[in-house]
Amino acid sequence: MNRPTMPGLPPVVAHQCNMSRRRWVLGASAMALLSMGGAAQAGSFEDFFVAIQRDDASELARLAALGFDLNTTNAQGQHALHLAMREPSLRVMGYLLQHPSVDVDVRNPKDETPLMLAMLKGYLAQATAMLKRGADVNKTGWTPLHYAASYSGKGATEQVQLLLEHHAYIDAESPNGTTPLMMAAQYGSEDVAKLLLEEGADATLRNQLKLTAIDFATLAGRASLAETIAQAVRAEAPKGKW
Repeated sequence: MNRPTMPGLPPVVAHQCNMSRRRWVLGASAMALLSMGGAAQAGSFEDFFVAIQRDDASELARLAALGFDLNTTNAQGQHALHLAMREPSLRVMGYLLQHPSVDVDVRNPKDETPLMLAMLKGYLAQATAMLKRGADVNKTGWTPLHYAASYSGKGATEQVQLLLEHHAYIDAESPNGTTPLMMAAQYGSEDVAKLLLEEGADATLRNQLKLTAIDFATLAGRASLAETIAQAVRAEAPKGKW
C-alpha cells in the first residue's frame, strides 16, 4: 500500500515526519484524557466534602465505588470522620465506620483521633464501633480517656466505663502531666470523677504546675467535688502505727 508523502521531502524523511505527527496526535490525546481525569478527580474531591457536610452517605458510597479514597483529607488536614463529627453528620459517620478501608485512628493536625472527638461529644455508639474496629485507646499524649473525662453530658460515665473495659490507662498523663481525673475535676461530671476514683485513679498525682485533682476542682469553684477527692486521698493514706 502506497503511503502519502509530504511534498518536497524524500520519502524516508516524509515517512519519519508522518510518524512524528502520529505520535504527537496520540500524545495530545493522552494529555487531554489525563486532563479530563484530573478534572473529574477534582470534582470528586469537592463532591466528597459537600456530601459530608450534607450527611449524604449515598454520595460517599457512589464515590467509593468509583475508586475515590475515603481517607482523603481536606486542605486543613481534616479527615472525613473528624468532619462528620463536627457537623454532625451521623449517617456519613455510620457509613465510614463500617467501611473497611477507612482509618479509624487517623489524627488531625491537633493530634486528635476520631475516638477522642467521639468521647468529647458523647457519641457512645460511634465510639463503640471505633473500638470494635481496633481504635487505639492508649495513644500517647492526650488520650481518649482525657477527652471522655472532660465530657459532662448524657452517657458520660458509660463512656469512661467503656474505655476502662478496653484497658484504657486510668492515670494516663498528657504532655503537661494532666490526668483524666484532673480533667474530670475541672470539666467533667462529679459522677465521672467518682467513677475514676472508684476504679483506682491516683488523686495524689501532680501535673507540671504541681497541681493535683483537688486543686483542679478548687480552681473550678467545685468545692464539693474537691472535698470528695480529698476524702478519697485520706482513705488511701497509710495509717500510722503505734
